[in-house]
Amino acid sequence: MQKRMQEFDRDYMEQLITHGAGHDILRFVSLPDLLGEDSSSILYVLGKKLARKVNPASMEQIEDFFIQMGWGNLSLVKQKRHEMTFQLSGAPVVHRWNVGLGKEYRMEAGFLAASIEQIQELVCEVVDENVPKREHVQFHVYFAKED
Repeated sequence: MQKRMQEFDRDYMEQLITHGAGHDILRFVSLPDLLGEDSSSILYVLGKKLARKVNPASMEQIEDFFIQMGWGNLSLVKQKRHEMTFQLSGAPVVHRWNVGLGKEYRMEAGFLAASIEQIQELVCEVVDENVPKREHVQFHVYFAKED
């Protein structure tokens, strides 16, 4: 029996990258069908668990991971005391909309939430918002207010 991977090996990531319809079918058709009405919540948790395995140590590593996963180009566009706003753009985002595969970015939002929690050491939630006229997705990061 193969030993479970405790932490994601970044070198292994380079070997896993594939481009094709197989990933899209699994991610946007099979998983939501399998998970049913709880798909959105489960994909968010799945993204958070993935971030804990990958364990990014900087914003640059988060941005690189988004590109490696084929999710698009992530950039910070606004930062306030209790919130941050990120933009996800690029060909992968536009492609998902054009072929009708992706209106929901819950796995990406979960990954971003757990990654930021690890880096900032603050609890947060991330909400995704499609902005098709501007060809991007916004991720709104809300930090728990300190008592």
